[in-house]
Amino acid sequence: MSAMARISTRVNTAVEYLVCLMGMAMVLIVGAQVFFRYGLNHSLFWSEELARFLLIWLTFLGASTAYFRGAHPGVDALVRRLGPAGKRTAAWGVHVSALILFGVMLVYGVEFAWFVRLQITPALGLPKWIPMMAVPLSSLVFILHCLGFMARDLKGDK
Repeated sequence: MSAMARISTRVNTAVEYLVCLMGMAMVLIVGAQVFFRYGLNHSLFWSEELARFLLIWLTFLGASTAYFRGAHPGVDALVRRLGPAGKRTAAWGVHVSALILFGVMLVYGVEFAWFVRLQITPALGLPKWIPMMAVPLSSLVFILHCLGFMARDLKGDK
């Protein structure tokens, strides 16, 4: 296994733990909100906003772990009919296309987070760049995974 693939695997493990913690926090926050609203007739004003921000981070980081594990749906009817050289070419085409997409996500994600850097969220009072950084940070993880896949394919590892 290449060094890039090992780094990708370690980062994915850390991201999976983080996603798990975010999911559990989200469940607890929403559960507490439901209890407070209907059980105590008192609403937690910050819970909905925090749960929304956790969902944003969970979605983007979760998508990166799904990408790492190959869990995203794909159409491979044509690729399965190709020979080994065609499959290699198709795989590299996918990797290069993915790198371009992740690069666009990174650039525009940073640009948008910079654009909203001075805005403050209404309930929590956080700078809006914090929830918006989910896009560029997850795109860095996507890029790392893609480079790990490319290194693996270059070495011929499975």
